[in-house]
Amino acid sequence: MLKQTVQRLEGYISASRRKNDVHMKWKKRLFGNWVRSMSSKPQSSDNRSTSYSVPKERVECVVIGAGVVGIAVARALALKGREVLVVESAPTFGTGTSSRSSEVIHAGIYYPANSFKAIFCVRGRDMLYEYCSQHDIPHKQIGKLIVATRSSEIPKLCDILNRGIQNGVDGLKMVDGVDAMKIEPELQCMKAIVSPVTGIVDSHSLMLSLVGEAENHGATFTYNSTVIGGHIEGNDICVHVTETDRLKEWKGTSILHPELLLSSKLIVNSTGLSAPALAKRFRGLKSGVVPPSYYARGCYFTLSNTKVSPFRHLIYPIPEDGGIGVHVTIDLNGQVKFGPNVEWIDSVDDISSFQNKFDYSVNPNRAERFYPEIRKYYPNLKDGSLEPGYSGIRPKLSGPSQLPADFVIQGEEIHGVPGLINLFGIESPGLTSSMAIAEFICTRFVG
Repeated sequence: MLKQTVQRLEGYISASRRKNDVHMKWKKRLFGNWVRSMSSKPQSSDNRSTSYSVPKERVECVVIGAGVVGIAVARALALKGREVLVVESAPTFGTGTSSRSSEVIHAGIYYPANSFKAIFCVRGRDMLYEYCSQHDIPHKQIGKLIVATRSSEIPKLCDILNRGIQNGVDGLKMVDGVDAMKIEPELQCMKAIVSPVTGIVDSHSLMLSLVGEAENHGATFTYNSTVIGGHIEGNDICVHVTETDRLKEWKGTSILHPELLLSSKLIVNSTGLSAPALAKRFRGLKSGVVPPSYYARGCYFTLSNTKVSPFRHLIYPIPEDGGIGVHVTIDLNGQVKFGPNVEWIDSVDDISSFQNKFDYSVNPNRAERFYPEIRKYYPNLKDGSLEPGYSGIRPKLSGPSQLPADFVIQGEEIHGVPGLINLFGIESPGLTSSMAIAEFICTRFVG
């Protein structure tokens, strides 16, 4: 075991060094000609004028965003022998939604039959388990219970069970509260669905492996580089790129010029929280094809003052408006987490979303709202045992009191721009679905 751990660690270090070397080589290639002052350029409101004075590079495929979905897409394209460049605004991969989730491998239970979420979650779950097993990614199929704590919730629980069966989720069964509490003695409920195929995964190890495999097949990742828009040029798409540091100084009162144009036949907008804002900056897109965007913060609290987890499985209540309820997750180190809740956030300006300038702080006072929700199914939760953990922001396409929206994957047939693929609303189960989404994109749009 120790030998395997050391070998895996050495592999990570090797991959990280290789990644940095390649990154610097591309930085020199892409940004080495930026020696002139951008302020000396004519200030035109028409971005087309930039094509005559800004350096241009041609790449076969550009993936914008290095979250888990973008990385999976880059890997899938690279495995097909495509030239792939991934452009990420942050200093490294997976710093946004991908690193701020429950790290759950979902079964595919909740989602409407034949929806993208249902199809990709079930397919992606199987792909993820297989990939993790083959590549020694830490993961565990620990199962979960979805619980009804009141008689009024039982019809909803039955609907969830039927939906999961329709979606092809294996092993689901309904048990009475007595049987559920035999499985989990600390649990209190009237009925529960047992889902044996649900699991947990080390999301960072997963992303690191996907990045390494993508790079081994020729993909290149460039960080601290933000795509701020794009336009159509003949049969190609040109995306407008600038160094992320420039955006920190931009106040929004002047025209933001690109420092580089990337011309490509295939552009995948996988920027998560900023995907709708970026799509609106692609000139040539049909008006009205970009769906409204909503942002929901979800906070997590950790269970303190305990050496042994009170639960061996994940515990989920009946879904709530905007989410699937404050649930129990257990990471691979045995740390118990409760969350996320749902806190709707007002709209955010484009540049702030490009830079991931969201408030990720967790106010300790929010625990007061967590205790009563958790005690519905875990009555022995002690006062003072919750500590602030972390928070994440979900890129949603439906707002408060609206029905949950499906993933949206837009190609030319919808928005009219050849070669542009927009991924909107890739929230949960995005991590589980990532490899299936990548497979779909390669099959549907690449061939």
